[in-house]
Amino acid sequence: MDAEEPLHLVPLPGSERPERPGYTAHGALPAEAPVQATLVLRRRAPLPDDAFASPLTRDELAERYGASADDIALVNRTLARLGVTIEEENPAERRIRVSGPARVLARVFGTDLAAATRADAGDSAPSYRQRSGGLSIPAELDGVVTAVLGLDDRPQARAQFRIARPAAVTTSYTPPELGRVYRFPEGTDGSGQTIAIIELGGGYEQTDLDAYFAGLGLLTPSVTAVGVDGGKNNPGQDPNGADGEVMLDIEVAGALAPKASIVVYFAPNTDAGFLDAVSAAAHADPTPAAISISWGQSEDQWTAQARTAFDQALQDAAALGVTTTVAAGDDGSSDRVGDGRAHVDFPASSPHALACGGTRLEADGATGTVSSETVWNNGSGGGATGGGVSAVFPLPSWQAAVGVPSGAGGADAGGAANGPGGRGVPDVSAVADPQTGYRVRVDGTDTVIGGTSAVAPLSAALIARLAQSSGTRLGLVQPKLYDSVRAGEVATGFRDITSGDNGSYHAAAGWDACTGLGVPEGAALTGVV
Repeated sequence: MDAEEPLHLVPLPGSERPERPGYTAHGALPAEAPVQATLVLRRRAPLPDDAFASPLTRDELAERYGASADDIALVNRTLARLGVTIEEENPAERRIRVSGPARVLARVFGTDLAAATRADAGDSAPSYRQRSGGLSIPAELDGVVTAVLGLDDRPQARAQFRIARPAAVTTSYTPPELGRVYRFPEGTDGSGQTIAIIELGGGYEQTDLDAYFAGLGLLTPSVTAVGVDGGKNNPGQDPNGADGEVMLDIEVAGALAPKASIVVYFAPNTDAGFLDAVSAAAHADPTPAAISISWGQSEDQWTAQARTAFDQALQDAAALGVTTTVAAGDDGSSDRVGDGRAHVDFPASSPHALACGGTRLEADGATGTVSSETVWNNGSGGGATGGGVSAVFPLPSWQAAVGVPSGAGGADAGGAANGPGGRGVPDVSAVADPQTGYRVRVDGTDTVIGGTSAVAPLSAALIARLAQSSGTRLGLVQPKLYDSVRAGEVATGFRDITSGDNGSYHAAAGWDACTGLGVPEGAALTGVV
């Protein structure tokens, strides 16, 4: 297209970028700097609620609810004419991966791209792309393209794990001990199931995995790394960094479902990378029983288009029979926002994710006998389970009777409601306090780690074993978990947690915004799901 020819753009709804404090811009990105982005396209037909009743095949989902061939062709034709390179197209996942010089993508999507670094970083710190305000798209694509992600590649999420200070550890557990505590169903080990794990950094060493599982008396499970958007298994010899997250996830899931196949998807820590990894995992062959996600960010630090696209990817997963377990956050009801109000973490706040909160556990690991289990809250700076009420996702029908507070993410520090009700977080919980945490091995070092990060792979392993027991993938399990449960009642298959708080919210009988329905009694869940 001639550089002087006018380009007719229309605004892209939901693309307004929230302010991201803590970064310093250093001028415009060089005009020829290479930029990649992910475009999300509309469905050929809306996904109905009954799509979650029984698993669809990948072909059925693609043919009924993927992107149409006409829409794919229109996007390819329009962008190619404007000088944008089409790198990859995936009609089933409704994604098109594009690239081009910064000057081209900035023009086509109606934005300015700047180079930026963290404000407190040194001279050798990595540089990111940043944008502000909203995006636009060529008018021909209005209503066809629903999201443009990845132009801003500042980190989108944080890992929800905490390293225990050795002096602060009162007790710790191996994952098999927690399998006894939470009564994982006997006679199951994850055979025939796949667990997908999403990672936005770090990596694992096979020698560490072999040593860890040998120490537990287990064979090392099958672990495969898959790169997405240039991500890769990249262990950095830093137990306190993302390696800690990766190893925690693999070791917890692998020890609790030792015969399951584990596939780890590594992607860049951007909204595009995060979405692309989840979408790739959901549509993989074989279809996983569970996807474990231990990364997230306060839901108001996402663009609306990114939240919607991500939630739709989780809908795809659920329609395929995949259960996505997501850490609810490690910063209490504030979710590290710092405005004195309550906030929840996304993607845990999606109604299509099984949100996983955290507890403090005192138990005998050898017998599984519990002496005390309360809400995890170690005070200011010490970490606490996330939980609360979504400000963007409405209250799901299956949660309507359990007593979710009416205050959304605008509740004040005392828990007072000042907004409409929404989806309650979390759904389930397990031990997350690093002072009573998980014994793991990271970069050659044995250590204790906590955080709701650990609860996501624990829950994914339980889902895999329940799927093995039932002979079918479980998909969106919340309608069954919450079935007939009313406010103040204990749900079948759970042990209620009634003591403690996470800042704005307090534990109580039945569902609460600290530990959800409670902690699992896994064997009893075989009759529920």
